[in-house]
Amino acid sequence: MSHILHRSLRQTPPLAVGGDGIYLRDSQGNTYIDASGGAAVSSLGHGHPDIIAAMHRQIDRCAYAHTAFFSTEVAERLADRLVARAPAGIGSVYLVSGGSEAMETALKLARQYFVEAGELKRSVFIARRQSYHGNTLGALAVGGNEWRRKPFAPLLMDVPRVSPCYEYRGRAEGQGVDQYTETLLDELEAAILHAGPENVIGFCAETVVGATGGAIPPTPGYFRGVRRLCDKYGILFIADEVMCGMGRTGTMFAIEQDGAAPDLIAVAKGLGAGYAPIGAVLANGAIVERLRNGSGNFLHGHTYIGHPVAAAAALAVQEVIERDDLLVQVQKRGATLRRMLGAVFGEHEHVGDIRGRGLFVGLELVRNRSSKEPFAPELKLHAAVKQQAMQRGLMVYPMGGTIDGRQGDHILLAPPFIVSAAELSEIVTRLKEAVDAAVMEVLKS
Repeated sequence: MSHILHRSLRQTPPLAVGGDGIYLRDSQGNTYIDASGGAAVSSLGHGHPDIIAAMHRQIDRCAYAHTAFFSTEVAERLADRLVARAPAGIGSVYLVSGGSEAMETALKLARQYFVEAGELKRSVFIARRQSYHGNTLGALAVGGNEWRRKPFAPLLMDVPRVSPCYEYRGRAEGQGVDQYTETLLDELEAAILHAGPENVIGFCAETVVGATGGAIPPTPGYFRGVRRLCDKYGILFIADEVMCGMGRTGTMFAIEQDGAAPDLIAVAKGLGAGYAPIGAVLANGAIVERLRNGSGNFLHGHTYIGHPVAAAAALAVQEVIERDDLLVQVQKRGATLRRMLGAVFGEHEHVGDIRGRGLFVGLELVRNRSSKEPFAPELKLHAAVKQQAMQRGLMVYPMGGTIDGRQGDHILLAPPFIVSAAELSEIVTRLKEAVDAAVMEVLKS
């Protein structure tokens, strides 16, 4: 019996004992293809010698220094690098230990931005249904995934919600993409006006929806429209790129492909590629200047923010991505993966949609392809897919509740940037076997 409080209290997961490239090994000698990067984390795969060496050098030099007393060279260099490659207007970086922390930090920074100007009525965040922004109380509150929120609902602040940009389910038959996009923007504007623009702090959205939707990209022009509305009503645009950022979609920041510049960007996961816990909030220069010229402090902090070993890992990851031209690799391998998935699942009777950007791809599973009818939630198809995939030495990231927090199943794929075409082919082959076996299993139950 394990004394660890595991995610499932009814079973103990296998023991991971090693990894190399896109593969992980367990204590029983089984090998798994990491086709999801864990949770879209391991962008460089496992055991990368350059990242490990950078961490060793930093441990030998300075393993820890509390940020109330010191900064470190490696943290400063990481921040410089992130700002230099960020969307227009970004001027500062706040380093944290993970994605939920990053979103919690962004919410507090956004609130203090208005407090410093005496706008104390600003207390409302607007977000989208079926979003996921983290598991701390503030991040969980702005998130729109109902099954995660329900047990803790009495502890959460109220957040008005609008529809997700979910073309597969949301765009009506005969409705053009531009018309659908305008409908979503009209809904957002109505929500701002209903809350009262003077009460709203900002709008939070994942650039490409990850865990709860399965790599759902925005429609063309959606985020440009969001930016216009935020400017019109003087509110902040907070982009959650914890899962989809740091090169996962083929550009360092996913929002680059949408032609919009957020005021705050939360990143994590791929920032350190799993080699150390790290995340960050990137902030528009005007936000930080208001605090600097006002109270002079950001009223926030955690013990391990700016941790030098984590910063060293993240800096090395970013250097390897640039040195090895891996953003181009993500674009090429992403196109290859989409072609392979289309060839195998494009006419599959239980795959309704294949979507995503770069090496961030989702498949939505359906009982009926023509009607888009989902499988019954109690069948837990997503759990069956995960089990069948693991039996075949394949790690994927399936999730249930895709449509509304209860109905729908999807599979998220996010393999390391270093994946080869041959390895992608093997991923798709094993995935086909796992999906077919899982569907057969649940239909018999």
